[in-house]
Amino acid sequence: MLLRPLLQAVAVAAVAATGLIAGATPLRAAPSLQALQDALNSSDSNALNAVLEPGEGLDPQQVERQRQLLRQQFPDATWTVKAGTPLRDGRATTELTVTGSRQQGPFAFRFVAYQQLVLGASANRFNRQEVIRENSLLRTGDDDLKVTLQIPDAVLTGQRYDLDVVFDEPLEGAVVAGSIRPVTAGELLRLQTPDLPLEALAGGGLFKTVQAPYQPGSQTWAVLLVHPKGIVAGSKQVRVVADKAGLNL
Repeated sequence: MLLRPLLQAVAVAAVAATGLIAGATPLRAAPSLQALQDALNSSDSNALNAVLEPGEGLDPQQVERQRQLLRQQFPDATWTVKAGTPLRDGRATTELTVTGSRQQGPFAFRFVAYQQLVLGASANRFNRQEVIRENSLLRTGDDDLKVTLQIPDAVLTGQRYDLDVVFDEPLEGAVVAGSIRPVTAGELLRLQTPDLPLEALAGGGLFKTVQAPYQPGSQTWAVLLVHPKGIVAGSKQVRVVADKAGLNL
């Protein structure tokens, strides 16, 4: 009963980080990243209006609704915003991390989501962004199970590629189960995740080969791993690009 709400929280955080907006151009104005961080962490429901404005793919009211939904799942959610490493084409990037935790009965949940963004702005407000990298992890248990999501950041249209989610330490006889499924655009819009029926894992993780769509865009994958020491739920976005130049930004 707990798994679906928890996985929904993973999708919510990935979306609520800053809204999952597309169609960015290089940042020309210089709104304050500190102001964006302060607004995301503010208890004021109007705080984001000072740093975000409606624009291409951006609805500040929707971002605020998503932020509040994340806060309902993780009351101590905290956003960190800082300048990131420039892309090869010279565009500046911004790194955004959100962390949170909560106690539900005997279970303690710890969450972290990461985005690398290219932001665009008008005057002193952000109004566009491009998501370059994005992933999230939700964990339970006293010990952080070391898990690696070996899922590419970007693939070519129509390309077959591997989705490997691996326990980094030997299982030592532990019985584990897991599942990985794509998240549809509609589920992302509604902040939902697909059903993730568990299957026993014969190896040390999940291993799957899939094919990218034939049109540029993105795919998001939801992952669930169950181990005697705890649960790991995660999500990862894969950019689908039409030419090799888009693979290594």
